[in-house]
Amino acid sequence: MQFVDEVDIHIQSGHGGSGSLSFRREKFVPRGGPDGGNGGVGGSVYAVADPHRNTLVHFQFNPDYKAQRGGNGAGALRTGRAGKDLEIPVPVGTLIHRKDPETGELDRVADLTTVGQRVLLAKGGRGGLGNAHFATSTNRAPRKVQPGEPGEEFDLHLTLKLLADVGLVGFPNAGKSTLISVISAAKPKIANYPFTTLTPNLGVVALSGDRSFVVADVPGLIEGAHEGHGLGDQFLRHIERTKVLIHLVDMSGASGRDPVDDFDTIRRELELYNPELLDKPHLVAASKMDALDDPKRVTALEKRAKKLKLKFFQISAVSGEGIKALIEAAWPIIAKAREIEASSFAKATENELDEPADLSSVARSAKEDYNPALVPPLRGGPQKTQKAQNAKRRR
Repeated sequence: MQFVDEVDIHIQSGHGGSGSLSFRREKFVPRGGPDGGNGGVGGSVYAVADPHRNTLVHFQFNPDYKAQRGGNGAGALRTGRAGKDLEIPVPVGTLIHRKDPETGELDRVADLTTVGQRVLLAKGGRGGLGNAHFATSTNRAPRKVQPGEPGEEFDLHLTLKLLADVGLVGFPNAGKSTLISVISAAKPKIANYPFTTLTPNLGVVALSGDRSFVVADVPGLIEGAHEGHGLGDQFLRHIERTKVLIHLVDMSGASGRDPVDDFDTIRRELELYNPELLDKPHLVAASKMDALDDPKRVTALEKRAKKLKLKFFQISAVSGEGIKALIEAAWPIIAKAREIEASSFAKATENELDEPADLSSVARSAKEDYNPALVPPLRGGPQKTQKAQNAKRRR
């Protein structure tokens, strides 16, 4: 399947149904009065985070989405049928922006980071009022009705940021794809040439004690990636949500580059893309130790990592050297970040529950919507005759 992480779509909520112009016509009921019902509300458009989708490719072939319109009102105070809401499934980690069709400016609408999260994108139009709504003591046969309100219409820009706990960064052919294939069940393309990985790969790493985390392998970076060199830095958005970055540096000498220079170059590209990436916890991994030809290269890189107070590991995905120590070192950082996220979520939920509901606004809106013409007369209970009422007055 083709990997697509940016796409533009067009959405439109349903129009509201029109109100009905109708009068009650029934045998033995003269001057039945108006009984035109209101139009139904139009369907709204929602985005739903779907765990079964991992790319935005399906939007390329179907970029237009329109919800169902509301039904028109009818006689006998019958309200039109409400339009069916439209739910658009998107991958977890999708950012949704509203796009100005003239200037192209983006206004953030939602960030779907939780499975099942549901966000309103366009509200359906309100149904028009029927002529029964306009009946008064002085205007008992109104011929006024309202058309339904049009639905909302927007151009949206969708961006996918994969949700992963660990991000692998480094130069092309530094061993990132090999590492993710060893520590997880992911099967990325592996070959002995640069830019083998053209799209991000995700893998789930299982540890002892029912522990697990998700790792993301993004295409390699080269100097000038922020200017569009190589594959550019467009895929770095997929590691913005990670809790820790593992920086792989090739020790084999096959590339002919200096490992320390490679290390500094990648850090510089990360900073130019987003300075916050350097604030994340980093682990430095000297990869391909099975093909090491000069131990001084490892010593120089380790010295550079310690100067930046970063943990340093020597690994080989082929022999398995240092792999377990590397992933175990990442786990405490991930666990701590998850605890912080859980406490923040619990606090936010508690604050929402503690906030008192604004009942006055509900009562006010109910009063405004009240219309005696739409309330059927009471028919139950004892009916006092005219004789009984006259006798009560004489007493």
